[in-house]
This record gives sequence, C-alpha cells and structure tokens, in this order.
Amino acid sequence: MKDLGKVDLVVVGGGINGAGIARDAAGRGLSVLLCEKGDLAEGTSSRSGKLIHGGLRYLEYYEFRLVREALIEREVLLRAAPHIVWPMRFVLPHSPEQRPAWLVRLGLFLYDHLGGREQLPGCRRIDLRRDPEGKAIKDDYTLAFEYSDCWVDDARLVVLNALDAQAKGARILTRTAATKARRVNGLWEVELTGRDGETSKVTAKALVNASGPWVENVINGVVGANSARRVRLVKGSHIIVKKFWEGQNAYLFQNHDKRVIFVNPYEGNKALIGTTDIPYEGRAEDVTIGEDEIEYLLKAVNRYSKVQLKRSDVETSFSGVRPLYDDNAANPSAVTRDYVFDVEGAPPLLSVFGGKITTYRKLAEHALQKLRPTFPAMGADWTSGGALPGGGLGAGGFAGYLKDLTARHPWLPAAVARHYVRLYGTLSEKIIGDATALSGLGQHLGDTLYTAEVNYLRRHEWAVSAEDILYRRTKTGLHMTEAERKAVEALF
Repeated sequence: MKDLGKVDLVVVGGGINGAGIARDAAGRGLSVLLCEKGDLAEGTSSRSGKLIHGGLRYLEYYEFRLVREALIEREVLLRAAPHIVWPMRFVLPHSPEQRPAWLVRLGLFLYDHLGGREQLPGCRRIDLRRDPEGKAIKDDYTLAFEYSDCWVDDARLVVLNALDAQAKGARILTRTAATKARRVNGLWEVELTGRDGETSKVTAKALVNASGPWVENVINGVVGANSARRVRLVKGSHIIVKKFWEGQNAYLFQNHDKRVIFVNPYEGNKALIGTTDIPYEGRAEDVTIGEDEIEYLLKAVNRYSKVQLKRSDVETSFSGVRPLYDDNAANPSAVTRDYVFDVEGAPPLLSVFGGKITTYRKLAEHALQKLRPTFPAMGADWTSGGALPGGGLGAGGFAGYLKDLTARHPWLPAAVARHYVRLYGTLSEKIIGDATALSGLGQHLGDTLYTAEVNYLRRHEWAVSAEDILYRRTKTGLHMTEAERKAVEALF
C-alpha cells in the first residue's frame, strides 16, 4: 500500500462543497488532500438548475437568514467568477388564483433589499399585453413581475474551486474512493482506492465528509460511526427543449401545486426547464427522470406558454439527488435548503448535511471556522474577496475581455472565442497557446470543440473520459452529432 504521507485535512467528496472547503483550507495555509470516487461534479453539483439565486420561494417558509445569505453570496460570486456567473432577468407571470399580486410584490421587495443588492437591477412590473416579454405568454395572463438572479455553469464552478485549491497546494485525487477511515494515535488514517484497484493511505489531523448524497454512507460504511443527523434525498429533474421565445430573459411559472418551475435560456438555442421535487430512496448513482416528471414539467409550461410543448420536443434530460438536511418537513419542497454540520470526536470528523450551490462558499468558510480548535494557527477568512481562476476579466468585464481576446487572435471564430471566454475567462490563452491560425487548435471535433481544448482539459482539469469533457467541463456534447461524440470517445 502506497503511503501518501501526512496532511492537515482530508476532504471526501469532489462536489461543490468539497471543492469549496478544499480551496478555503488551502488558502489558509493548511495542507489538504481531496479525494473523489468519480469525476469532479459528477453527482449533484452538475445536475442543478444552473442558478445562483437567493431562493425567492424560500421566503414562504420564513427562511429569511438563508435567503439573505444567498443574496449576499450572489453578489460575491458575480464578482469572483464573471466568466461563469452572469446576470439573468426572470419574468414571473401573475396567476391570480394562486399567490395574490400584493404578496408577490412584497416578496420581491424583500428580495431586492435583504441582501444588499449592488450589481443587479431591481424588480419591476410588466404589462404582458404590451411588453415584449409577454409575446410568448398566453393572453389569459396580463400582469407579470421581473426580477434579477444569476446563471452559473455549475460543473465549471466546482472545477475552478478545485483548480484554485490545487494552485494553493492542495492535492486533488479524482477516481479515488475513500474506502476506510479510522482514528489511529490521535490522527485519521484514511485508506484510498483508485480506479485501477491500487490502494494507498494518508494520515490527517481532521477529516471532512462532503460527499453529498453519500454522506451517511461515509459515516456508516467508511468511518464506521453513527450520526444523529440524517440526510433526506430529494430528486430534481430537468428537461431540455429548443428555445421557444425571443429574448434572453428566463421565466418563472407558478404551478397549481404552488411549486415554481424555471424556464431558462440554455446553451444559446435551447431551454432548460425544471425542477421537480420528489422523495428519493434509491441509490444516488441510479437516479433517472420518470415519465411522470416529464409530463409534470411540460404541463406546467403549457399552462402559460402560447407554444404548446409535446413529449417529442424533449431533446434530453437529467436528474440529480439533492442531499437535504432532514428537518422532518412533510412536503419535500418545504425541506430546508440550509446546511448543518455534524462535528464528532477527536481528531474531528466534520460531516456536511444539506446546502445549496449558491451558498457553498459561505458553507466552506463556516466549516473551517468549526475546525479552528484543531488548527488554531490557520489563516483568517479570505474567500469573500478572492477571484476564481480565469475570473480576473478586468474593468471591461466579459464583453471587454472577449473583445480584447478577439483583437489578439483575429483568426479565432467568434463562436469559439465566446465559448473560451465563457468557460475559461483569462485561462483561454492556455488553450490557444502559440497558435496563429485555426489549424493551430488541432482537429475540429464538432461544434466549438478542437483537440487543443481536449488536451488542455486532460492536462489541467482532471478530464479522463469523453463524458467529462462533453457534458461537464463543456456542454459541447449537446450540440454534436452522434458520430462526432463517438470521435471524441475514441480519443480516450
């Protein structure tokens, strides 16, 4: 068995919470090893609704602290990663038989003022009979409200946190499962198993369990301990169709069951529709969308949209399992999206229950504060002002940096340049390298994908399969033919 030596902190789980904790800890001067049994963001963290948002509907459940924290974090992430986080306007048609207009307006007033909004415009009233946002909406609806939130490339957010953690000294091991962890002589001794079956061990002063839906599996199976806290698995599914309205705004539709459905522009010419909220009791690895969920989402959209979507319009779909902290709420939609820590024993085991992608940075900061008794000499909180890799776009922001990149490389097709800046920001130059013509990017594999980008992702971002590249590091797989996707698979 290979000995990987001693570190301060071992983090189990390569989703957004694990990557965020690893980054925060490494930036405080701690030695960190993160292990993930699959790919980074392979589970819940790549199957979200792709939103950085305050959680407008959480106000109905009096989650004011969570909403305030999320709204503050929205501003922080918009500054830290303007290449993968950007503003989006949401149009909420008013449905009189559900929430009264005054209640919606009050909720939006709170939404505008709870979190110290700085960069985003406030809400406004829309006349659907006159304003262009109403063209796609049935004539039955005349009033709407428009408000701001943000879009995020969720899988890339995870990767960028891992990249920053690595740049600060952390070791990131993907396709490496924590198979056994025991307390030995005042330290954690953690056994790791790679995808080739090779085993290794590492010792650590503290162990963080950020394994999301598998948090109880790690506590019970890997550590052999117990916890009074429980995780509640809730399935959320999305469908993807062709975009059926003009403009870049998104829609938020209230359904008959008082849930809300997001209809967001996605990947240029597509629409992402979701999500569902269904109790889930199977293996997280096996989660798939059900026909009942597809029907539910189509029906919710068709209630408002002039274009009536059919089952055949669904191009693809995905499902994820939200590992929510079990607060015994009867309604899955009412289960808190807040996070809870379980800190047990010495050396400590810190397990993360719940959380949402918007508040991952604050969750990581709170986790390290919980571990301060073990690491009294570690650095202070720092991530609220730290840019993520590629995020330093300058005063001109995304548009300004894109213009500069295009000026430096006039041979680069506009779609490719935009793709690079949107995913990699200032790291785009690492892909382009010393290329002076399109041929310098290597073989064109389909859509905006060239072998130069594949090589970069394999070399620098832990990509080891076509799926890692086509659906997590990028979304180019959604725009390619089956033959093109197979050609990418042949590279591995």
